[in-house]
Amino acid sequence: MKSFKMLLLAGVLACSVAVFSGCTSCSRDVNSSSSSKSSSTSSSSSSTSSSSSTSSSSSSSSSSDSSDSSSDSSGSSNSSDSSSGPSDSSGSDSSSSEDSESSSGASDSSGSESVPAMSTDFTQIGALDSTKLGWGPGGPKDDRNRSQGAIAYQEKYGKYAADFIAPDSEKIYLTFDEGYETPQRYTEKLLDTLKEKQVQAVFFVTYDYVNRNPDLVRRMIDEGHQVGNHSYSHPSFPGVSLDKATEEVMKLHNLVKEQFDYEMNLFRFPMGEFNEQDLALLQSLGYRSVFWSFAYRDWETNNQMGATAALEKTTQGIHPGAIYLLHAVSKDNCDILGDFIDTCRQQGYVFSPYDLA
Repeated sequence: MKSFKMLLLAGVLACSVAVFSGCTSCSRDVNSSSSSKSSSTSSSSSSTSSSSSTSSSSSSSSSSDSSDSSSDSSGSSNSSDSSSGPSDSSGSDSSSSEDSESSSGASDSSGSESVPAMSTDFTQIGALDSTKLGWGPGGPKDDRNRSQGAIAYQEKYGKYAADFIAPDSEKIYLTFDEGYETPQRYTEKLLDTLKEKQVQAVFFVTYDYVNRNPDLVRRMIDEGHQVGNHSYSHPSFPGVSLDKATEEVMKLHNLVKEQFDYEMNLFRFPMGEFNEQDLALLQSLGYRSVFWSFAYRDWETNNQMGATAALEKTTQGIHPGAIYLLHAVSKDNCDILGDFIDTCRQQGYVFSPYDLA
């Protein structure tokens, strides 16, 4: 069994060669740093870590980034030069040439408890593996339609409070990535549907989104959803120092806390790119790292597949413990959300607040 898992993980890494580059629209206005993480980085930003560990009690669910590939549950990083998770396709953050994503925080009323924080010891964290990884849950599936790659990564990295797939149960978690708002303001319509269906979700936002759409962030919070941190300026985390990564998390965390009195504790890595150091850092800051077990190529606003095809794509990916990543800029997602929720419920699934801990 152990040898099988090692072979599976090797296969997962090999998949990165075939992964094509995903959408970079989330990071349109981002100036990302090219510096690598160093184990000797100073801890000047670490003093903010305690503020992110506040627990939340409001419910929410997860959704997932991915591309239009052979695997319905696929998703992956935007970078083709990184070692990648089990991906048949590439995941993307939905931001356009208009806006970069900005993340917002989960409040005391959010649905998941705070994650026990490690000590933010940059020397200790810097000793961990810094190999850049990209995520996309491709590879073979088991008889429950669960990505074996996602299961393998969960077993390997779950110790860092990282979620690639939820435990085998009837629960499904909906998450949305918010990089910018379309002129049609699809997020309003998604919120209308979620309210009608009495489903709670997680919305991962960046600074730019929060800055331009405070009314929608407030509505998310007021209607019981969780707002997750998607970083301040949407850089690839393996490419920035531990100090800079800490600043990216806590700058947005503190901003959302100040503006909305809302405490975030869920984080999604921009473009799904991470390394072991990043996972340990986020855990030390009191955050859970939320990946996904299903996503599809939904972020290309000028290349939507149509409601019928999108509903078929999303429902084919249903599996126990699914973490769905969807993009709020997608007209298809806006059109199918109600029918998707109904289909899942007809199959015996329930939509859960984000209660993984």
